[in-house]
Amino acid sequence: MDSQPEVWLRGPVPGIPRELMSAAQAFLQTMEDVERSAGDLTVDQLWRQPGGAASVGYHILHLTGSTDRLLTYARGERLSQDQKTALSAENSPPQLPAAALIAQLRARIDSTLAYLGQVAVDTIYDERSVGRASLPTTVIGLLFHAAEHSQRHAGQIVTTAKIVRGME
Repeated sequence: MDSQPEVWLRGPVPGIPRELMSAAQAFLQTMEDVERSAGDLTVDQLWRQPGGAASVGYHILHLTGSTDRLLTYARGERLSQDQKTALSAENSPPQLPAAALIAQLRARIDSTLAYLGQVAVDTIYDERSVGRASLPTTVIGLLFHAAEHSQRHAGQIVTTAKIVRGME
């Protein structure tokens, strides 16, 4: 992975409309960054909170769940009770190993890419709402936010993983 350019410089992602290409590339980059930086962390390293910062495990878990929730809103749906329960559990999760968390994230990103490939481009500016307050946005707003949110957490994962490795 390190010898290749970043995903956005590798060309189009097959099956993704060009209007959504940047989002797909961001999700793929997130997956690579997470696998590379967190894949070999021990359970202790994964859940360590250096200086009170969120753990790598938390970031992976949150990234998986938040992507699911944002895509639910993009489809024009409301969160299910299972999604609400998962959101509540993010603050006190079971301390799963890296392989399990990364597998969950991989499944979420794979399903996200499949969804991006099915989005009708003529609907990307359709109005959507978020949360109990029904805050206004659009399909593209949600997809863009989900992609950039994934990159934000990937950066935190990379940095925190370096810090916990340095604590050994």
